[in-house]
Amino acid sequence: MAARATALLFFRRRVAAAAAAATKPQQPCAAGLATAARHDAVDSGGGGRCGERSKNRWVELPPFAPLDANAAARAISGGGGGGGGGAGSDATAVRWVRRCCPNLPASLVQKLFRQRKVKKNFVNAETSSSDASPEQLRLRRVSAKDELVPGDILFLPVNIQESSIPENTKKFGNGKERDFLRSLEIHKDKAIIVINKPPGMAVQGGVCIKNSLDILAPMFEDNSSDVPRLVHRLDRDCSGVLVLGRTQLSTSIMHAIFREKTADALADGTQQVLQRKYVALVIGRPRNPKGLLSAPLAKVVLDDGKSERLTVRAGSNTASVQDALTEYRVIESCAEGYTWLELFPRTGRKHQVLGTPIVGDYKYGRQAHQNWTPLPIPRTIDAEMLKKRKLPFGLAQGGGSIAEEEPQLHLHCKQMILPDISTALQRLQSSDTNHDFADLEKLSFVAPLPLHMRLSWEILKAVSK
Repeated sequence: MAARATALLFFRRRVAAAAAAATKPQQPCAAGLATAARHDAVDSGGGGRCGERSKNRWVELPPFAPLDANAAARAISGGGGGGGGGAGSDATAVRWVRRCCPNLPASLVQKLFRQRKVKKNFVNAETSSSDASPEQLRLRRVSAKDELVPGDILFLPVNIQESSIPENTKKFGNGKERDFLRSLEIHKDKAIIVINKPPGMAVQGGVCIKNSLDILAPMFEDNSSDVPRLVHRLDRDCSGVLVLGRTQLSTSIMHAIFREKTADALADGTQQVLQRKYVALVIGRPRNPKGLLSAPLAKVVLDDGKSERLTVRAGSNTASVQDALTEYRVIESCAEGYTWLELFPRTGRKHQVLGTPIVGDYKYGRQAHQNWTPLPIPRTIDAEMLKKRKLPFGLAQGGGSIAEEEPQLHLHCKQMILPDISTALQRLQSSDTNHDFADLEKLSFVAPLPLHMRLSWEILKAVSK
């Protein structure tokens, strides 16, 4: 009887602590895991009653408090309140562990679930321990895809702290490569990393691609095993502002914001929460100095049966057809029939409907490049701009301007305006249930033009005099 009373008293204290923790902001586990509470339990047979002696010790995660990334994105995009709990991307056990313990390698988290070393309590913050049956006073195994309910508490083996030392930096021993990547950073906070992607660097891996940013992303971090993730993409030959999420949660919310942006643009033609500005050099001149382009796009398979290409499709009766909206403005019309443009995509879909192909775009503007004639380099051009240099990862700097036989793509994401996701996450993880984002600051990121586009600018400016 005394042992039973002791066990119940122990559980009352733990449940009270869990209830208090449920009202506090969720903090990620520092240095691998936070050891706020450790409990003895039996590892075999699905778990034993708390209070029994055991050699195994456990680390208790915060009580499950779901955060719906889509609802959060809608709240941030609308600038109003909301964005709190609800069934969302964190509802599974594996996602909750990754959110609470961002410093644990994803491979280790999956291994813990495969080895059945992740446990779940059966008494949550809303359940009185005096009403709990003996079965509820157990820690039981939980699978990675099991859905959690608010108040569920997960337990991990305490010895995983020794295995959570970040190893991602060990994969890349070349200091020059790491320094080069970090020199691309425009902005870095707790939620995102913004870089100026150089032309020629692939964003995602694929056939014959050795180095891509999704593989090299760990090099942006020190002493963290949470690998930055891509939020959006830029074509390999395109350069400019590229955003990576530093955590799974920030990446999920950014993905949802990009989707919300597209939906709003298609609904009423206006969008303020996410803005992008591209600079392009095109062959020819648009009919109007500014305008809004709208085109139904569809992917078609080419004659080789493998390659795909986006093309304009009249009519919208095909399910695969999606609208592309882009605003454009002429920056300057130049000699020799070139035009500098600013492009403001309102949807995330690409298109080439101006009738003025982009310089260096051999996929959609091959015919315009068949009779390509490079322009001479004026003597007034700074000699430094003409030097060619080798860069890490097989990249090169120099060349590719309109003075070359085969110019590089002249398309650059110069500016992106985003909501302050880091501040938004702090509010979402606070104890306030009504999150107001009306005063959320917007951050503007600007990426300088790559060398080949700057050189083309100088050449055209000299020719126009």
